[in-house]
Amino acid sequence: MDRYQSFARSGIGRFVVGRLGLPDPHPLRRHSPGKPPLDGPVLLGGGDGGRLADAAGGVAKSMGLDVLTAPADGVRYGALVFDASGIDSVERLRELHGFFHPVIRSLAPCGRVVVLGTPPEQAESQVAQRALEGFTRSVGKELKRGATAQLVHVAPGAEGAVESTLRFLLSGRSAYVSGQVVRIGPADVAAPADWDRPLAGKVALVTGAARGIGAAIAEVLARDGATVVCLDVPAQGDELSAVANRVGGTALQLDITAADAPARIVDHLSQRHGGVDVVVHNAGITRDRTLGRMDADRWDAVVAVNLASQLRVNETLLAADALRPNGRIVGVSSIAGIAGNVGQTNYATTKAGVIGMVDSLSRRVEGRATVNAVAPGFIETRMTAAVPLVIREAGRRMNSLSQGGLPVDVAEAIAWFAHPASAGVNGNVVRVCGQSLLGA
Repeated sequence: MDRYQSFARSGIGRFVVGRLGLPDPHPLRRHSPGKPPLDGPVLLGGGDGGRLADAAGGVAKSMGLDVLTAPADGVRYGALVFDASGIDSVERLRELHGFFHPVIRSLAPCGRVVVLGTPPEQAESQVAQRALEGFTRSVGKELKRGATAQLVHVAPGAEGAVESTLRFLLSGRSAYVSGQVVRIGPADVAAPADWDRPLAGKVALVTGAARGIGAAIAEVLARDGATVVCLDVPAQGDELSAVANRVGGTALQLDITAADAPARIVDHLSQRHGGVDVVVHNAGITRDRTLGRMDADRWDAVVAVNLASQLRVNETLLAADALRPNGRIVGVSSIAGIAGNVGQTNYATTKAGVIGMVDSLSRRVEGRATVNAVAPGFIETRMTAAVPLVIREAGRRMNSLSQGGLPVDVAEAIAWFAHPASAGVNGNVVRVCGQSLLGA
């Protein structure tokens, strides 16, 4: 429980926080069925030569959001969306200032800033398009009251593949994602029959599903229509069965480091379900010690669970052709794999390795599946609740949103990767960390 956040929202807390300039964590507006995705209309702008404004406006309207193309007096905007894909010179970067400067302070609480660009290596001006990243990350750190900022690089020819990503970013599903760069490539995308249940008829495997983030992933994928196979070690059997029953899925008790584990997983998925559509590698452990005090057993255990098992399962699934067409593989990395962490050389090594898996495997399976990863920051779980108070508070506050995330925040990002319409989202590693001040 984040007692500081509760205090900061109280009468005396507001006074103390304001006078002393302390972190002011605003309650985040997360997805809630039946509620509008944002509080307020979308203000849409763009420079000459942009390719994406029409697509962005169409998505916003399909979500039930009002779209404005010119500022209006007295309006609190739910989102500010700017199509910068046509910016082809350094001089034209001035257009960012021209659009955002007059309206940025009119963004509603928990509002969204989305900048749309072209992958720099495919742009007429690689310099100008690369500059968008610094702009967007800085805006994310300036925003207050739970607002977030993202950059979406859309390749030429991928204009029709943006909807699932914009639906994620322009909603409470992305509440704890900020300062991120998403890349979308060309892909054949078919809209789901029901955007509220896009995974209907799909089968998903979630490892480490007995509790915490894994349980939340199973719940969100089931909410979106998937039949979920929940996997965890036999020692977590009771908790695993409870999760599986809650989501209407099945439980598979298995040690994923066992030599025969990949074959058993493939046999189970093939015989019971005829294959699998979504594979989420969430299982992970920590065995923390500084390197000089870390024995080989601690190193080996973390590598075996967090990385080696994922590679073995992937290879077996692909070799058996058990991953169905338009399949999804999603890894769970960590900001520790990006920035490192004291006492976690083993853990950080494996989480950086997950990013390497995304880089290599996404190219290998491109066209028949996607491979992406989330990199969580400080997430409120039983594990982080046991962290000493000072370290726990530092983890919570050292991000642009000044608070920890929830397991559902990680799950929502994974559900976006898993979405059938996310076929153009491949090779991405997206941090779910409130734009942590650590790492890139």
